[in-house]
Amino acid sequence: MTKSILKGLTTGVALSALTAGAAFAQEVTLKMHQFLPAQANVPKDVLEVWADNVEESSGGAIEIERYHAMALGGTPPELMDQAIDGIADVVWTVVGYTPGRYPTTEVFELPFMVSDAREASCAYWKMFDKHMKNDEFSNLKIVGTWVHGPGMFHTAEPVTVPSDLEGMKIRGGSRLVNNLLTRVGAEPVGLPVPAVAEALSKGVIDGTTIPWEVTYALKVPELVTNHTEFEGAALYNLTFVLAMNKDKYESLTDEQKAAIDANAGLEFSVFAGGTQADADGPARQVAVDLGNNIITVSEEEAQAWDDIVNPMYAEWASSMDNGQELIDEAKMLMDQCGQDMASIDVYGQ
Repeated sequence: MTKSILKGLTTGVALSALTAGAAFAQEVTLKMHQFLPAQANVPKDVLEVWADNVEESSGGAIEIERYHAMALGGTPPELMDQAIDGIADVVWTVVGYTPGRYPTTEVFELPFMVSDAREASCAYWKMFDKHMKNDEFSNLKIVGTWVHGPGMFHTAEPVTVPSDLEGMKIRGGSRLVNNLLTRVGAEPVGLPVPAVAEALSKGVIDGTTIPWEVTYALKVPELVTNHTEFEGAALYNLTFVLAMNKDKYESLTDEQKAAIDANAGLEFSVFAGGTQADADGPARQVAVDLGNNIITVSEEEAQAWDDIVNPMYAEWASSMDNGQELIDEAKMLMDQCGQDMASIDVYGQ
């Protein structure tokens, strides 16, 4: 009988240990929320990769639930506050959806500022770490900062020169993009990107500004037949963050924090921006295959556009305490990042 009791106790202890191990394996569940459908490039090729890597780095101690297309409710402009308030634990969003709250990020949204998404995403992280981490973003744990590939026009009627936009209602994704649209004669319409397809189909807008990569998920090449891209520096770029509720991060164990930190920072930011830019080519090919009209503005022709929108630099600089210094620093860091890109570790490897 004694042997039976001891055997039972031993078995019970073993089962308890296994149960405790299983509980530890999924000790924390994080809700990740974002605004695009699951099949879009960023959720599929950036956010899913990041979430899988965090789970693997944590040894199963962190599980990330993925909520796409605003499945947790609210609207895209509310995502940042959802992260701050803990409605979601992690969000991916366009910084410009909350205009005026994170003005330093706008240095990368100035027209004809960015020539390479990887270089700009690298510079953005470095400037975030120096200027924004303990200031504008002090109430969040920022995991990554990046920009998309070249922003451009997708319109019902062809756009070759700025005057072609006069009277057109064009969707803009941020305060600075809307400023740009006003300067070239368009009527800006502020809309988050998920609303673009319906607005185009109903004629609410005559066109939109977005990079190539998101056009496929939104079926934009089926809704308009003209696309205007720019050689050289991009007409504009938008800035993004992958942000985490700060209290949630602080509540993690040291090991769990290490799993987040191992998948945060410079390398992840460069990966995210580069992955998004790399998706431009396949999306562009969809428009080509449909026989759409693709207008390419040469660097020489783009000077006429730059002449009109360039005053935005002085305007933005004067709105910041150290605006011109930030512009100069961003340009310097993008050049530096371009020279150092080969030495930056590839995320996930």
